[in-house]
Amino acid sequence: MTDTPYVPPKVWTWNKENGGQFASINRPIAGATHDKELPVGKHPFQLYSLATPNGVKVTVMLEELLALGHKGAEYDAWLIRIGNGDQFGSGFVDINPNSKIPALMDRSGPEPIRVFESGSILFYLAEKFGAFLPKDIKARTEAMSWLFWQMGSAPYLGGGFGHFYAYAPFKIEYAIDRFAMETKRQLDVLDRRLADNEYLAGKDYTIADMAVWPWYGALAKGLVYGAGEFLSVQDYKNVQRWTDQIAKRPAVKRGRMVNRVSGDPASQLHERHDASDFETRTQDKIGEVAAAS
Repeated sequence: MTDTPYVPPKVWTWNKENGGQFASINRPIAGATHDKELPVGKHPFQLYSLATPNGVKVTVMLEELLALGHKGAEYDAWLIRIGNGDQFGSGFVDINPNSKIPALMDRSGPEPIRVFESGSILFYLAEKFGAFLPKDIKARTEAMSWLFWQMGSAPYLGGGFGHFYAYAPFKIEYAIDRFAMETKRQLDVLDRRLADNEYLAGKDYTIADMAVWPWYGALAKGLVYGAGEFLSVQDYKNVQRWTDQIAKRPAVKRGRMVNRVSGDPASQLHERHDASDFETRTQDKIGEVAAAS
């Protein structure tokens, strides 16, 4: 860092790494960096993901659909390690040209259908199975409004506040203040909505909750960026109530485990190919097997 004021050049060029935790995978161009085919399992849906908030949205949705009895929602979840650049493999880029997790292939029909962007995947699955999206036009529109609110708001939380507070190579007061203010405003938006509504769209649990909860629920519990105390998250009582309520759902508990690579080994299911994997293939179980063999 230097005390010399930065003066942007007339034309920006990429001539140095930007620093920070993700410097090795950041670049100003799209496309594949290497050839790598993606594995394909036996189920109708093939998910390529990681248990970041955006990834958790989709695994929660799939587990919720299965819990409702939609057997057609069975899926294989393959691990994409974004820190290793797996998202830049040719097979992944064929599904998502934006090289971001999650990416989904629906192989249930005569021709595979690719779906990318987490909000689009949630909407696609809700439409396909007729679940977690109200039929009533008013409630449906409310759910879609909150879904799009999340898609537009979370970049300020993750790429804005999270980056400058937790990941940037040095602290910048202006940037942290700017995005902390916006993050607290967003928490207040949610808190006011949830003061008079059980869920974001009203009385029913929908894809809007599945989209917002992995980001703002985790923030409300101090689980992301180590910023709970800094943001006084305990003050948002309605967000806390909603967060706890959703966290108790069995399908949410399962969905959080899929493609998880950090935390308690018992909570990590790196890949999911069968419902029994939650009992037999978590990292603590695999470790026990490896130690015994």
